[in-house]
Amino acid sequence: MRRRRFTGRLLTLAQVGHAHWLFGNLYEAVVRVPDRLAGAVDGARVSSPLGPGSPLRYYVPAVPATFPAALAALWAGWDDGPEARRWLAVAASCSVSGAAVTAVLVRLNLRLFFTSGPLPTAEREKLLRTWYRLNAVRMAATAAAWIAARQAADRIAY
Repeated sequence: MRRRRFTGRLLTLAQVGHAHWLFGNLYEAVVRVPDRLAGAVDGARVSSPLGPGSPLRYYVPAVPATFPAALAALWAGWDDGPEARRWLAVAASCSVSGAAVTAVLVRLNLRLFFTSGPLPTAEREKLLRTWYRLNAVRMAATAAAWIAARQAADRIAY
């Protein structure tokens, strides 16, 4: 019973973290934050990855509530039956996939947002298109992780 409660708490944490991650990335896409940070909209650029205006400042504190919580829930809830196990595995794998895409995006962000001078327009546009495509993949993985964590929690009586 204790282990199930622990797994349930981890799943709740994962759901909150994934909701934060999903809606933060959705907001960035809708208001075109990457265009602004790349200087394409108003000419303003972010000075450093942790400087004022950098999205990293909003996401780093939530990292433990995403894929680490989903992986810990998978470990803690493994013995809660095959139905829960399936959803736990989906939540963890989608969360790790979203983190992997984020790692690729971080490398792209360094090139796009933190170069010493403005990028040529054609290169900036190409990088921005790539950013939006990868962000869509990341949002799909994050949404799937969020939904799967909810489904797993429903199958674990705690």
